[in-house]
Amino acid sequence: MTNWPGTLALAGVGKMGAAMLRGWLAGGLDPAGVTLIEPTPSPDVTALGLRLNPPTRRAAEVLVLAVKPQALDAAAPLLQDLAGPETLVVSIIAGKTLADLYARFPIAKAFVRVMPNTPAAVGRGAAAGAANSATTPAQRRWTENLMRAVGMFEWLADEALIDAVTALSGSGPAYVFALVEAMAKAGQAVGLPANLAMRLARATVEGAGELMAREPETSAAILRQNVTSPGGTTAAALGVLQNELDALLARAVTAARDRARELGG
Repeated sequence: MTNWPGTLALAGVGKMGAAMLRGWLAGGLDPAGVTLIEPTPSPDVTALGLRLNPPTRRAAEVLVLAVKPQALDAAAPLLQDLAGPETLVVSIIAGKTLADLYARFPIAKAFVRVMPNTPAAVGRGAAAGAANSATTPAQRRWTENLMRAVGMFEWLADEALIDAVTALSGSGPAYVFALVEAMAKAGQAVGLPANLAMRLARATVEGAGELMAREPETSAAILRQNVTSPGGTTAAALGVLQNELDALLARAVTAARDRARELGG
């Protein structure tokens, strides 16, 4: 087996599914082996010229499930032809366990749960996953190659940690965008025009993220300390922010994890 599957079926080509698909094609996945299942494809998806909703389907080497959690029960019976005994089923569906997947695709043996996030659209995703014992080393390499084509990927030793990954990195981009909104509002509160405050807030977060990317061996704590002069303006701000931010994010991530568990039914 090569590092890319010869045939791949993607069920659900919404924002996340489409983002991953573009990364896979750019990374070397053969478009001739791709089948897309999407009842309401966007014009951008249709324009890709890939096999879309074919009337006759054969088992794929990899079936990627990217449907919404509440749509899985309705979608699974329609996807059975794509999941044979040698198929690797990769799910990015929040809350649905490996056992849930096996119950819906009983012919397949190998299953992987992965939780990606939306920066996969620009090749900067953050994902982690867990595989069942029937997943072969070659199928694990397929998973790694597919996910690393759109960002970073780590294996989890325990499937139970998937909900925590969902809460931290899966939902995490929204936390960052909310921070930008809050920073811009705070800038307005101290007198900046709204448009300028937003441009400054966006550029600040973009720049800080790029700095972390360029210094991967430097911890976030050290990067923070490098900006914080004793007795200076940043120290004054962090004296207000830090304790409250730690507690607030802890509550937010816990709430997201708990909701991920609820989505599993």
